[in-house]
Amino acid sequence: MALNYRKCAEEIVSHIGGRDNIAQAAHCATRLRLVIKDNGKIDRAALENVDGVKGMFENNGQLQLIIGTGTVNKVYAEFLSVTGMSEATKDDVKAAAAAQQPVWKRMLKALGDVFVPILPAIVASGLMMGLIEALGKVYPEFANTDWYGFLDMVANTAFAYLPVIVAVSAARVFGGNIFLGGVIGLAMIHSSLLNAWSVGSVEIIPTWKLFVFTVSRVGYQGHVIPVIIAVWLMCFIEKRLHKHVPEMIDLFVTPLCTVLSTVFLTFTIIGPAFAQLESWVLAGAQVLVHNPIGAGVMGALYPWTVVMGLHHMYNVIEAGMLAVEGGLNTWMPIASAANFAQFGACLAVGLKARNARTKAIAVPSSLSAALGITEPAIFGVNMRFFKPFIAGMVGGTVGAVFGSFTGIGATAYGVTGIPGYLTIDKPLQYTILLALSGGIAFVLANILWKEEAVEAVPAEPTPVPVVESAAEIAGKTVIRCSSGEIGQPVIGKVIPYTEIPDPTFATGTLGQGVGIEPEDNVVYAPFDGEVSSVADSKHAIGITGPGDMELLIHVGVDTVAMKGDGFEDFVAEGDKVKKGQKIMTFDRAKIKAAGHPETVVVLLTNSDDYENVQFGDGI
Repeated sequence: MALNYRKCAEEIVSHIGGRDNIAQAAHCATRLRLVIKDNGKIDRAALENVDGVKGMFENNGQLQLIIGTGTVNKVYAEFLSVTGMSEATKDDVKAAAAAQQPVWKRMLKALGDVFVPILPAIVASGLMMGLIEALGKVYPEFANTDWYGFLDMVANTAFAYLPVIVAVSAARVFGGNIFLGGVIGLAMIHSSLLNAWSVGSVEIIPTWKLFVFTVSRVGYQGHVIPVIIAVWLMCFIEKRLHKHVPEMIDLFVTPLCTVLSTVFLTFTIIGPAFAQLESWVLAGAQVLVHNPIGAGVMGALYPWTVVMGLHHMYNVIEAGMLAVEGGLNTWMPIASAANFAQFGACLAVGLKARNARTKAIAVPSSLSAALGITEPAIFGVNMRFFKPFIAGMVGGTVGAVFGSFTGIGATAYGVTGIPGYLTIDKPLQYTILLALSGGIAFVLANILWKEEAVEAVPAEPTPVPVVESAAEIAGKTVIRCSSGEIGQPVIGKVIPYTEIPDPTFATGTLGQGVGIEPEDNVVYAPFDGEVSSVADSKHAIGITGPGDMELLIHVGVDTVAMKGDGFEDFVAEGDKVKKGQKIMTFDRAKIKAAGHPETVVVLLTNSDDYENVQFGDGI
């Protein structure tokens, strides 16, 4: 019996608390995606029994109801009619789901969104900086060579101009003009300002008198939070001006007013607020570091000061310790414990993660942290997932307390982690400190952090003979039932649907079929039929064939997140297709780079309607 789409939609609405409990709704190739205001009003047992709902789960703040290809769009249309809502995209649903999250989670997500695109630059720079600094300590004569100067310049470029690349990325995240964001970042490290890293060596800091404000002419090298706040403010101002400034003068009035007002507010309000925060943190740190309890507190808080870009000011404490006759830098073990703990937590994520992209970021970031440059690990991994960050704080606390009790000290400052061996006075105790801080953080991160969406990486496909024509591809039957045969739509190794690396497909919730580990990038129509659906993100096509067979061809797992990048469709909904006709191409390299399994899912979504259905290659 055909599904009553209207009744299905009405029952879904009634079991999720009615229209007033729905924040947003959209659909993909197989699922109805809902953002619910109050999850306590959902009747889950009743939802699972709605005719047409094949399964349900919650992910990233969304309630996702599995309905099936060719059907979900019809149920969605009725859903909009029942609720009176307007059509939304998956991005609208994601935005609504994000808005439902607590403020601190939204802030962490924004921080992650800003840093993930720029991680390759700072990871490469971090690793290179650590290596160059270590070589300079081991071979002092090398530190005076032209090669050292050249390599040091290349290595620290990303950090010297970090506010600029952070500003550009933040403008993209907050929806502003990225070039105006770049201008804000450049203004904050302008050459007419004192470099923030060398301001401690200047007796008198020059100022500007702007209205009632006295503005210190100091740059924001190494800072992150004030830059992000400044760019958020810039985007807010820019959007408001675009709405109210007449179009004829918008082109020059909006950018001018946006940049001028943002930079003025940054240097008069945002900047001084963080300068005051620096002085408070520095004063507190100077008091705390002289006893084990205080050292433990600073071991926990140190990574937070890295997040805010305040950690460079600790050089003042270290320089003061070394200035005393016979003095040792006992701050360095605290910083080393905190940094090495973040290394341990980040490494745990890198080794535990199954998502290829997460692993590719976490492993090199952890190596950078081991060499004393923790920004890639903190911003790209630990702070983004947060629980590893907390694990790092615990490890840093234990290591810092141990360092204080054992009286470990350094004869210089500027290096932590593994390069710290070059300046430390008690190598054995320092080794224990690193093992404690890194080890505890590693174990805790393994326990606390769980990957939200585990994506199994498919095994390398076994080579198969290259076919000569589209007809030969579709001529290899992979599904057979009483209504006919379904050909193989893609060259590759055919696997049972139970081995597809996604629980929704592998459990047969959307119907039974096969998976194909592709060795080519072209999808062909596996029978004569009519296109019933084409996903907005181009990665999935539904085809109706002889005897009302409903087939879903879904390229890759979770590739909806790629938003069509790497996919090209050659058919539209309602098109008639012939067996062997090219209907889609996809970029396997892009799918892999995005961290998704490239398995092509081929499911007979109404397989329950047939008896003696056979699946597999060569049946």
